[in-house]
Amino acid sequence: MAEVTFDRVSKVYDDGTRAVSELALEVSDGEFMVLVGPSGCGKTTALRMVAGLEEISEGVLRIGERVVNYVPSRDRDIAMVFQSYALYPHLSVYENIAFGLRVKGLSKDEIDQRVQRAAQILDLGPYLKRRPKALSGGQRQRVAMGRAIVREPAAFLMDEPLSNLDAKLRVQMRAEIAGVQQDLGTTTIYVTHDQVEAMTMGDRVAVMRKGELQQVASPQELYDHPVNLFVGGFIGSPAMNLVQARIVRDGEATLADMGEGQALELDPELVARRPALAGFDGREVILGIRPEHLEDAAVAGGGAPRRRRRGAVTQRAALGSEIMMHLTVAARPAVTDETRELAEDAGALEQAGDHPETVMVGRFSPRSAARAGDAVDVVVDTTGLHFFDPETGLGIYDHAGGAGT
Repeated sequence: MAEVTFDRVSKVYDDGTRAVSELALEVSDGEFMVLVGPSGCGKTTALRMVAGLEEISEGVLRIGERVVNYVPSRDRDIAMVFQSYALYPHLSVYENIAFGLRVKGLSKDEIDQRVQRAAQILDLGPYLKRRPKALSGGQRQRVAMGRAIVREPAAFLMDEPLSNLDAKLRVQMRAEIAGVQQDLGTTTIYVTHDQVEAMTMGDRVAVMRKGELQQVASPQELYDHPVNLFVGGFIGSPAMNLVQARIVRDGEATLADMGEGQALELDPELVARRPALAGFDGREVILGIRPEHLEDAAVAGGGAPRRRRRGAVTQRAALGSEIMMHLTVAARPAVTDETRELAEDAGALEQAGDHPETVMVGRFSPRSAARAGDAVDVVVDTTGLHFFDPETGLGIYDHAGGAGT
């Protein structure tokens, strides 16, 4: 095992495109690190530079103590698991897993020992004599994992390995891959576009945008303390609701005024945790509201008047344990380069910034009786709101215009 270190690593193509720009990231020995971001953000390019499949334009890449910028892929002591299983159709499961070891010239006994151990870890014992065409998608992915495991590499590199599986199987395989990595303790870099996958699997998650690292932290830290608007809008499913607001004082109270009489009284503890908000008194901010912080007032027991808002239900998606309620609320949607990119990545239509209404998503209790077409009072839990500087995009935390950690 070994740590992997990106020391201001960049990838610049011949046409001047910077796919990765000065990436500084340390993946600890035995850590499960997930690289996540929109399509084209540079995460796969970063992984391919570790694998030796892309040349490094600038900076230094280390695996352990060794600089590997010019070390051939075969000599880097890494094993890759790709989106495509890349199994040999004419070979059995056993032969597919053993193939790389035979090429390396290991003894028959050593090969058998490693294959049997991998098969046990991945529950492939009953399938060792089968060929890939006789396996399910999940079983084929396990074989690809087995082929990596038997090499006993310093690091695993995984490039969207679950994207070809159906939704139910993906959930199962997430748990299996995370469990195998934990058991083996092998340093792992995992690339995905699916932020739910990133949040449920990674020890830490590195969010990338346009070739640049935005934030690296534990999944919960990313969710609770996004360093900027892009991370806040990207991490979370359903996504954070983002609207324009103005911070104003009303006696001892601090309000987020969204216009049209839609002023939210902020929880005093929230204001105390974000002292930089004081520097935005009378100024515009971008207000972020997580879906779980919106609830049907009829279920929540009313709530303080200045923490309730009126919304029109446009869509109701009952999921059993909760209801995803889409509501039209009187508030101007936030429109920035970040929100445009997030909308494009999600395949959603961007709302105009001068529009007096925005569509929010609330994670309602299943006891809510609201239906599409209803007008409903919504209670906003203001203890967990987020605020961003519209000029810099940075989260507003412990100093004016900046982001705390």
